[in-house]
Amino acid sequence: MSDPAVLVSRRDLVCEITLNRPEHRNAMAPELLGPFQQVIDDVKMDREIRCVIITGSGANFCSGADFRSSILDRRGESPQDASYAIYRPFLTILDVQVPVIAAMNGHAIGGGFGLGLVCDMRVANREARYGANFARLGLHSGMAISYLLPRIAGVPRAAELLFTGRVFSGAEAADMGIANHAVAPDQVLARARAIAAEIAGCAPVAVRMLKRSLYRGLSWDPKSAGEIEALLQSRTLEMEDAKEGVAALLEKRTPQFRGV
Repeated sequence: MSDPAVLVSRRDLVCEITLNRPEHRNAMAPELLGPFQQVIDDVKMDREIRCVIITGSGANFCSGADFRSSILDRRGESPQDASYAIYRPFLTILDVQVPVIAAMNGHAIGGGFGLGLVCDMRVANREARYGANFARLGLHSGMAISYLLPRIAGVPRAAELLFTGRVFSGAEAADMGIANHAVAPDQVLARARAIAAEIAGCAPVAVRMLKRSLYRGLSWDPKSAGEIEALLQSRTLEMEDAKEGVAALLEKRTPQFRGV
């Protein structure tokens, strides 16, 4: 039998969730979506948990949508629903009442970067690569990234990163305020665990209330943004530029966009 696509463990009052498809760079493939959704549903029901850590196996945190899989081939669904289906399980992180820390042990690109953004805090690998490279693929962003990134890093910085699709280091992510901390590769999980232990040592009801107040004050609604992005992403997926961008990615060459 193959290993589970998602691993779950408990360290005292902290739940650790590990994306466990390292041979596929922990991509958002069909094999991962259902198990991840089930884990988050279980976490939401567990009143003993005081903090959650999400990390990945191997050299990647999460590489986003798996363009080599059948993830976008969902017959019977509208293109918008097919796009949103990729991100829906990960957006349910937003429903977790306790703090969630992304221990971004390795590279996180595209939707995988968005997975880090929907968490409350991020610990980055200072040597890993992160970014929203959608424009370089001829695509609109997904995972509510166009909503989250300007609120986390500021509008000018988000504009540059989204419009160029630039990929940057974990050290840069911390300098831009995207990551709370950027540490050596072997220290990412340890730093996340240290923060989680601090949180778990605080009064749990107060922490849950503080999280709710924090986001209520920001009129926080990434899920609605994610639904709008799914529509726009599905439209760009129908364009020739997107087909060229994805083909160039898989063939490891520079895309030639024509604006169609």
